[in-house]
Amino acid sequence: MKQTNEKKGIFKKFTSASVALMQRWLPDPFIFCAILTFFVFIAALLFTKASVFDVIGYWSGGFWSLLSFSMQMALVLVTGHTMASSPVFKNLLEKMASKLKTPRQAIIVVTLVSTIACILNWGFGLVIGAIFAKEIAKKLKGVDYRLLIASAYTGFLVWHGGLSGSIPLQLASGGEVLKQQTLGVVSEAIPTSQTLFSPMNLYILIGLLILLPIINAAMYPSPDEVVTVNPELLKEIEPVTIDSKTMTPAEKIENGRFVSYALGIMGYVYIVKYLMENGFALNLNIVNFIFLFTGIIFHGTPRRYLNALAEAIKGAAGILLQFPFYAGIMGIMVGMDVDGNSLAGLMSNFFVNISTPRTFPLFTFLSAGIVNFFVPSGGGQWVVQAPIVMPAGQMIGVTAAKSAVAIAWGDAWTNMVQPFWALPALGIAGLGAKDIMGYCLIVTIVSGLFICSGFLLF
Repeated sequence: MKQTNEKKGIFKKFTSASVALMQRWLPDPFIFCAILTFFVFIAALLFTKASVFDVIGYWSGGFWSLLSFSMQMALVLVTGHTMASSPVFKNLLEKMASKLKTPRQAIIVVTLVSTIACILNWGFGLVIGAIFAKEIAKKLKGVDYRLLIASAYTGFLVWHGGLSGSIPLQLASGGEVLKQQTLGVVSEAIPTSQTLFSPMNLYILIGLLILLPIINAAMYPSPDEVVTVNPELLKEIEPVTIDSKTMTPAEKIENGRFVSYALGIMGYVYIVKYLMENGFALNLNIVNFIFLFTGIIFHGTPRRYLNALAEAIKGAAGILLQFPFYAGIMGIMVGMDVDGNSLAGLMSNFFVNISTPRTFPLFTFLSAGIVNFFVPSGGGQWVVQAPIVMPAGQMIGVTAAKSAVAIAWGDAWTNMVQPFWALPALGIAGLGAKDIMGYCLIVTIVSGLFICSGFLLF
């Protein structure tokens, strides 16, 4: 018993040190993004034959390449937050939150909810987890708000091994584009039975579903270190009620239900049609569609929805500012010099060159984790690494499915310490990256060791 207490003491001390480190040294996500920009700029000059003007060209050429994706992510935050603030959804979340009695119980439940939701669809899980955590903070006294939001975000770790994982779904789609991306290695579709539902992926996925709540609960700070939030600060602004007798015709339309319900019916006709034709294959557009029209219906009137939307938009500033800079970083990472070399390619080749058939998936996973710091996009990561990793895997005797899954998990793994994906959750919670990244760092270390075991065992 004494030994167990000592181990827990060491873990708690390590967690406290990690939290303190991030609180003191992690800058605002925009500054972090700027530092990454300078880092890859200098690295491109040192390790490739690109000139200063070449690198500037890579940066500016990529700067606006994520505009569509940036808008999608902003809408994920805004429409998801607005839907969750509707009376129907708030009542549901309040009932769920009110059943939680202790802080550790809250940490475990919010982790499970977020993780399961991210397995189903990452866009849905990323928003729902943060909204549920915020509702818990309103109801449960004494819960550490930083760890609560961090726990909601850690569920995002599993997204690329779940049903909306972009790389496994890309493999399953087949086609000429996939053949070009893999330099001819993958010419036919690879079914999800070999990727998402393979024994290796299921081992990692189920293991993390069990491990994440345990880690997060174990990190719960001692009473003197708990940071709570005043529930009053989390309350949404209640809309001003207008007497119907004094309303103008325009105000009566705004505060009536016809427009909302008519739009909602139109939206849900399409949603049902989509699900009947495509099953549960949700992409960002259909997730936003569901969030948008569900919110419109649940708020009842256009005016209530617009008021809630105005409140939700405040959290989207980080996405709108930072995503173009990350697109610029991606541009530098994939920009090729006169010899056809790029920073991302050099990183991937280094790990490929030191691999054996047994260690190839492991080193692919680690290289993908590093590349993900600079190319924090599943689709972007695949475009960067597939032309290098997939042919190398074929040459070394590793299946295409296993190589691709290794890239996918590497992409998901270091998202835990990359503020890029935390921005929607932080926008909803009203926190900064440094408030949760200390806890996320611990999750990164422990989960990384576990994921590595999956690649070595299977």
